[in-house]
Amino acid sequence: MKDIIIVGGGIAGLTAGLYAQRGGMDSLLFEKMFAGGQAATTYMIENYPGFVEPISGPDFASQLESHARKFGLPILYDEVVELKIEDKIKKVVTNKETYEAKALILAMGAQPRTLGLSREDEFRGKGISYCATCDGFFYKDKEVAVVGGGDTALSDAIYLSGYAKKVYLIHRRDEFRGSQILQDRVFEKDNIEIIWNGIVTEIIAEDKVEGVMIQDVLSKEEKKLKVDGLFVAIGIVPNNELVHGKVDMSEAGFVISDENMNTNIKGVFVAGDLRQKTLWQLVTAAADGALAATSAQNYIIENFT
Repeated sequence: MKDIIIVGGGIAGLTAGLYAQRGGMDSLLFEKMFAGGQAATTYMIENYPGFVEPISGPDFASQLESHARKFGLPILYDEVVELKIEDKIKKVVTNKETYEAKALILAMGAQPRTLGLSREDEFRGKGISYCATCDGFFYKDKEVAVVGGGDTALSDAIYLSGYAKKVYLIHRRDEFRGSQILQDRVFEKDNIEIIWNGIVTEIIAEDKVEGVMIQDVLSKEEKKLKVDGLFVAIGIVPNNELVHGKVDMSEAGFVISDENMNTNIKGVFVAGDLRQKTLWQLVTAAADGALAATSAQNYIIENFT
């Protein structure tokens, strides 16, 4: 029996593990892929307090993982397939074994939102990507398009401009939602062309992506844009499958909690991108993780001692 089990090894989960271990809890963290979550696929991080110089996403994630392990946090790379959270003792079922804990922290994060177009999934990895830092290298001296208008889309366009011959930045509105500093950098790039008031309506492909159809949201006119790759950066969808119907959620599927990360189920806490909040950022994920671990520790002291 563990004191605390954390499901998800992103920034929130790792921070929760770090704080739980420092608090003297016997903790365990599960991650099915790689530590760091979405941060590990980010090109450059420059808005996390204390890092005066930008740090790459993979380096940031690696340092946080090392920091958590320094305090003795065990990390198991195994997929959790079921959570049994109704009883006082929580059960975490993986492909290999069932584990028990006094408290559970949900930190499964989120994943990129898709465009919802036909053939989109078919050509994922064949010209369609949701991770510029993962796949940008493959488009050296080619022409690509980025869809979106927030920080991720702007960062992706800037990153890709270092590889691609031409980057089209397609946004459905006539102004960006991303931070001003990123907007300024986009406008400074000679090989980034912005397509305002545009949406992608069709993927043109045979064996791989050859282009996209773009519709002007105002005039409804359509045009073909020849590109070798399409990078989608239009938001996130919570990874809530393990707790769907088991905890309270928003209409969008994010888990609802109070300011101390308590869900409506006693002994179950939530942190990071899975949680309903107004700002999904690394700094808020870390704060969520610290609060979730502290709240879980207090819950254990009050209910198991």
